Amino acid sequence: MRKVSFAEFGGPDVLRLVDAEQPHAGPGRIRIAVRAAGVNPVDWRIREGQVLGAHPVRLPSGVGLDASGVVDEVGEGVEGVEVGDRVFGEGASTYAEFAVLSAWARMPEGLSFEEAAGYPSVVETALRVIREVGVRSGQTLLVSGASGGVGSAVLQIARDRGITVIGTAGAPNQDYLRGLGALATTYDEGWVGRVRRLGRVDAALDLAGSGVIRELVELTGDPHKVVSIADLSAPQFGVRFSGAAGSVPEALAEAVELITRGRLHIPVEKSYPLAEAAAAHIDSRAGHTRGRRVLLV
Repeated sequence: MRKVSFAEFGGPDVLRLVDAEQPHAGPGRIRIAVRAAGVNPVDWRIREGQVLGAHPVRLPSGVGLDASGVVDEVGEGVEGVEVGDRVFGEGASTYAEFAVLSAWARMPEGLSFEEAAGYPSVVETALRVIREVGVRSGQTLLVSGASGGVGSAVLQIARDRGITVIGTAGAPNQDYLRGLGALATTYDEGWVGRVRRLGRVDAALDLAGSGVIRELVELTGDPHKVVSIADLSAPQFGVRFSGAAGSVPEALAEAVELITRGRLHIPVEKSYPLAEAAAAHIDSRAGHTRGRRVLLV
């Protein structure tokens, strides 16, 4: 089979499309014929060699956590899923023609493989950081870097829970944020003042790692009311850095429920063939994403 791999840490040029042995589903796992793989910032962070304790790497390494596809092998002890089922979920080395998943759910009716691949890690992260920051119905959450995949999920999940969201993003994405129910503003000069005019901020999330931790603490008045998934320096300000995943099966179940009720939709901004994984990483790292990026297999 073909898979994307890297033998050394570095820039996107270290990625190679190689021939590899097919993986097999061990106990409690399933294997899928991959149709699409989600491209997440954590993928290029790992490739660059950033120290992410939740994702230890042994070189050479495959790439990717999220995928959608068709079940073609079911491991010992697995129940409730059969060969031929259409599923999406999280595993390892998903930038490949076959991948083993450790958590999965059946795809909701009407959801394409391309769309489904963009949900697993994104929804788990969104649910986790909303929980960790402690924001409740009736309160206001500020989301810095709100137009990407996690931001898109946070905005919609928060709205479903009765939470008001203020989102920052680039000028071209203002209407997109408003379409998801957020109070929107740009992140250029004077953004803190514009946020203050939009209302009180009870909690804040840093999803972009753009060096705004100090301002988020200022706006909330308490570092314990701020969580970052993108700035490794956050603990220096007393802010929690959230990097370890919670329950992916529970997140997938909630994603299915939200999608089925029409309360969650994350658009795919761009799709790439498997051979263009490096280009997908370059675009993901550049930011300014509206929704998700995926690889088609």
